[in-house]
Amino acid sequence: MTTIALERDTTEASAVAAVVGGVDTHKDTHTAAALDSAGRVLGTQGFPATAAGYRALLAWLESFGRLLLIGVEGTGVYGAGLVEHLQQRVRLVEIDRPDRKSRRFAGKSDPLDAVAAARAALGQVQTGTPKQRGGPIDALRTVRVARRSAVQHRATVMRQLKALIVTAPDSLRGQLRDLPDGALIRTCAALRPAVGDPLDVAVAEPLVASKVALRSLARRYQQLTEDIAELDELQTPLVAALNPTLLTRCGIAVDAAGQLLVTAGDNPDRLTNEAAFAALTGTSPVPASSGRTQRHRLNRGGDRNANCTLYRIVLSRLRYDPRTREYVQRRTAEGLSKKEVIRCLKRYVAREVYYDLTASTA
Repeated sequence: MTTIALERDTTEASAVAAVVGGVDTHKDTHTAAALDSAGRVLGTQGFPATAAGYRALLAWLESFGRLLLIGVEGTGVYGAGLVEHLQQRVRLVEIDRPDRKSRRFAGKSDPLDAVAAARAALGQVQTGTPKQRGGPIDALRTVRVARRSAVQHRATVMRQLKALIVTAPDSLRGQLRDLPDGALIRTCAALRPAVGDPLDVAVAEPLVASKVALRSLARRYQQLTEDIAELDELQTPLVAALNPTLLTRCGIAVDAAGQLLVTAGDNPDRLTNEAAFAALTGTSPVPASSGRTQRHRLNRGGDRNANCTLYRIVLSRLRYDPRTREYVQRRTAEGLSKKEVIRCLKRYVAREVYYDLTASTA
């Protein structure tokens, strides 16, 4: 009887000693929760989002016993610094945001979210391995953020410029309306709004004001074009060094390869198989069956930038790749629409790209 009691006490002690952490991340503070292996809450506490705060958070969790793993919500945004600090010290898992139905009934607070993250990590509910931080692909991601912003802003500038031309005085509209984009930008950038009169007086005239606005937008467009070219000079050699195999694939240029590398991260081995990568890029069909109805629906989740990149790759292959055109003809003859065929092709491209990404890591 004594031996059985001692074994039971040892088992209970080891169970209490096993600790699972959960962290709800924010811009300035992180809230941590500690659970034992049975899911009981041992405590919650807030820490500043600084290097000292990260060390204090880890020490606080370890004070409860043997730390098994930590579930972190928002590893790619507010939790990026915490993940970089902890990824070499303890096992981490990425947690999805709390279920909305549970949050509606249980309420919302930082400690509650931290406890929910810890319980999701303990039960392995919709968890994943977070991306590694501080590697070359993280540097590529930073460059691509600036480039994407410049591309989007440049497109907005062009739309605004063309909208102003529609409402410009007839003489100016007749001069600009039929010009192609390149000539339009050069012509607008060279406009001379006022001759002789001070600009603050002459701008009261609609024609002069239109010239001032068009010149400003055109020069902004030119500056953004220079910024994009400068960022491309940084991105191109980096992509070629990280994974030259991607650039040899039909339809995959530097920009597309860069986005796929960023989506996979510095540790693409965290993606267990090609189906996981397809789910990450939003190209895997989602089951939507019920009773006698057996069907799948479009996946609207995943990384939408990667999904858009795969779509552009497919469009390029539809134009230049004979194999892709043959596939489209065959599936169209089977009764599939063009949209459905493109969805299938995106799935196949995701499979091909997955093996290229993981082969470089191996």
